[in-house]
Amino acid sequence: MDSGAPAIGGQTEVGPLKRVFLKRPREAFPPEEVLSSQWKELDYRRKPDLSRASDEHDALVALLERLGARVHLLPSHPDTGMDSLYVRDASVLTDDGVILCNMGKRARSGEPGAQEETFLREGIPILGRIAGGGRLEGGDLVWLDPGTVAVGRGYRTNDEGIRQLRGLLGTRAPQVVVVPLPHWKGPSDVFHLMSILSPIDADLALVYSPLLPVPFRELLLSRGIALVEVPEAELDTMGCNVLAVAPRVCVMLEGNPETRRRLERSGVEVHTYRGEEISVPGDGGPTCLTRPVLREG
Repeated sequence: MDSGAPAIGGQTEVGPLKRVFLKRPREAFPPEEVLSSQWKELDYRRKPDLSRASDEHDALVALLERLGARVHLLPSHPDTGMDSLYVRDASVLTDDGVILCNMGKRARSGEPGAQEETFLREGIPILGRIAGGGRLEGGDLVWLDPGTVAVGRGYRTNDEGIRQLRGLLGTRAPQVVVVPLPHWKGPSDVFHLMSILSPIDADLALVYSPLLPVPFRELLLSRGIALVEVPEAELDTMGCNVLAVAPRVCVMLEGNPETRRRLERSGVEVHTYRGEEISVPGDGGPTCLTRPVLREG
């Protein structure tokens, strides 16, 4: 990166992705004897295979680099577990620094502090943190435009967390849209706002409308955002969890052919990655696996 280039910024989900953090499975997963039980405790679908997971993750990193992103890798940390593979949830990006989250899932409580240590070493400023009884996870926060952020209110993000977020954002985000999330599969599920909404461009979003609150869906349409609908059969395979790396250029998990066709019919360039070990067991798609820290607005 050029010395004069910014280190952080971009209150957007669709601006060209220039700098992003990921965490490799070898740094996220515990030793084999712990992994054998931890995946059950964390409600994974099954135990992931570390060797295949590592190969898949390396391929995803290479894809993101080919698409123009500079990739940084988070180190292992004693206060984190295998869920730390899904790096988005522990922090939130603003133009002036990151906000450290306070995890709704107790087993992930060490992740924000672990990210903070790395961010500070990398010269990334910390704008603030969600503390006390506040809960906020990054998968529940979506920038609709540089001044408007949508926040999912569900089992992972609570009212106090949203109140603290408003205070930290201040005038950076004059409009905070609270989106009530459904009970769906209950408090042990990994459901976030980004489970049913992925911005693809300023005027295009991928959604699963049956779980979108009517007022929020109407808001998206009133803002001139066209909606590409994910079919019911591809919701459970993370068809709605798609990472935009530039306007109308995205990365998605293999195995969602109808969603891909619908995106391509809307003029979207789609790149896929294999995620049988890094995405499927823990229900974490490409937005979950990445923490953007620099996007061009």
